[in-house]
Amino acid sequence: MKFLVTTAIPAPGMDILKAAGEVHVPDRQLSAGELRRECSSGTYDIVVAQLTDVFDRAVLESATIKGISNYAVGYDNVDVATATRRGIIVGNTPGVLTDATADIAMLLLLATARRCVEADRFVRAGRYQGWQPELLLGGDVSGAALGLVGFGRIARATAERALGFGMTVRYTTRSGPVPPERLGHLAGRVQFAEWDDLVRTSDFVSLHVPLTGATHHLVDEKTLRAMKPTACLVNTSRGPVVDEKALVEALRSGEIAGAGLDVYEDEPVLADGLADLPNTTLLPHVGSATRSVRATMAEVCANNALAMARGEMPAHAVNPQAWR
Repeated sequence: MKFLVTTAIPAPGMDILKAAGEVHVPDRQLSAGELRRECSSGTYDIVVAQLTDVFDRAVLESATIKGISNYAVGYDNVDVATATRRGIIVGNTPGVLTDATADIAMLLLLATARRCVEADRFVRAGRYQGWQPELLLGGDVSGAALGLVGFGRIARATAERALGFGMTVRYTTRSGPVPPERLGHLAGRVQFAEWDDLVRTSDFVSLHVPLTGATHHLVDEKTLRAMKPTACLVNTSRGPVVDEKALVEALRSGEIAGAGLDVYEDEPVLADGLADLPNTTLLPHVGSATRSVRATMAEVCANNALAMARGEMPAHAVNPQAWR
């Protein structure tokens, strides 16, 4: 078995792969041309990939690999339709990072509402002169309305946390309300709302959708204009779900009160002016960044790759129909 690991993954992932066969890790990130060349060289059975590795049609049409094991739950970096047609299995790591990412969503919500970044800088700059009645006043979280866009695993885990803070929680999906029997213990505690109503009435809008053609720039200038001027936007999904330039203008003009972001439209580059805005909390895509989660992700990812190399269906296949 021969594996191309575009970026080394944490233990025990690398150990699993090395015990199974030959592993090659480039000394730097491969360019698009280099990735295409490696995938079509006939050298490797499986590629263990990162979200920064783009497997578009140009790469996949000439690829001789059996599978791509993505070290992530998302797989918008892979042209799944082309991979499926070419008989290339794509694997991911679902479920592993649900709680960690929901924690980050709540962290961003709380930090932005209570102006934690501003407060931290204020103290470090030596400006704190003692308690003052109106120093760095923020927005309320307890009793506030949280609108969840999408209602998959991470959104539901975020709902559970928000309910613990006494928030009113609503969600919206393109497919409509989730049947009560599928809501489990959240039945009766969360409510469905249509998109326009959710955007217009929520104090916090938190994004939990995959990046697709339908969700690209889902939050645009029109959406931001419809939000409350006291509202905050939270994004732990994918950067291009938000029109980042429009977001900068909305934050700058006071159309919305703040934004907490863990992902960006053109990572690692930020839209001009975003980093200068005081009403933002900006994290470097660390939603799943706990030691235990990243280790478990690596184990799942490596086992997906190992199954693919053996000619077996991986435990987490995005496109099982590609199986031949």
